Amino acid sequence: MPPLNLGNQQPRIPLDADQAWRTTAGRSAGTVLFFDFDGTLAPVDDDPTAVRPAPKVLAAIEALAPVVRRVAIVSARPVDFLRNHLGGLTGVDLYGLYGLEHSHSGGETVTEPAALPWVPTMAEVTELARAELPEGALVEYKRLSVALHWRTAPQLGADVERWGRAQAERLGLKVQAGRMVLELKPPVDRDKGMVIDEIVRDAEGAWYFGDDVSDIKAFAALRARAAADPHFFGVCVAVANPETGREVAEAADLTLDSPAALGDFLTEATRHLT
Repeated sequence: MPPLNLGNQQPRIPLDADQAWRTTAGRSAGTVLFFDFDGTLAPVDDDPTAVRPAPKVLAAIEALAPVVRRVAIVSARPVDFLRNHLGGLTGVDLYGLYGLEHSHSGGETVTEPAALPWVPTMAEVTELARAELPEGALVEYKRLSVALHWRTAPQLGADVERWGRAQAERLGLKVQAGRMVLELKPPVDRDKGMVIDEIVRDAEGAWYFGDDVSDIKAFAALRARAAADPHFFGVCVAVANPETGREVAEAADLTLDSPAALGDFLTEATRHLT
């Protein structure tokens, strides 16, 4: 197992991943496992609709889910997308669009009421982006948000970001930067950190696996919970990438090389928890 604390923050946890899993095993029934999707469970693809979870990931999560308190996917993707790409996983909670949507253990999708009035605005921005952005930019409509990608045309990054920020200011939207993407969201106070904070309030421990800057808020929520309760055991795991990997790794306790490495890591973890 790789050592913990490859970033610059000193974690209050054992410095060996095997020890960390053994500590988790002693409180597994009170532990939550959180995962981002893109770049964490699944490699990023030039076509955001074509991504698929890395080998071993889904099988490992399926094995771990019955022995921990909860498994939750917390993603910028809509819940329906997550449901369709997780291979029929059962007993897993889905939090989509940074928590604006959620579904518990395969139940109905619930939308944050404050976000619903912004659906027409998101549709309007989507049509405007498709008409005004240069060829090569990809516009991803998510009903409650719009993602502007330039992965296949890196030279367009500055122009796409400038256009997106101008629209956000004009319409009063929030902006979320990411890996060669800028996302426009309703001005609703909801993010990954808030989701994690709510779920872990009465948990004994949690692991969060993420790869992008939006996941740093989730790391912060685990650290805040640990600061408030010395019994709580939290581990923040970064999945490396060439765009935002350094910033995320510096906020984490452990860095893995890729979604494929995460599949191996979770498979090994099943030895400790099952």
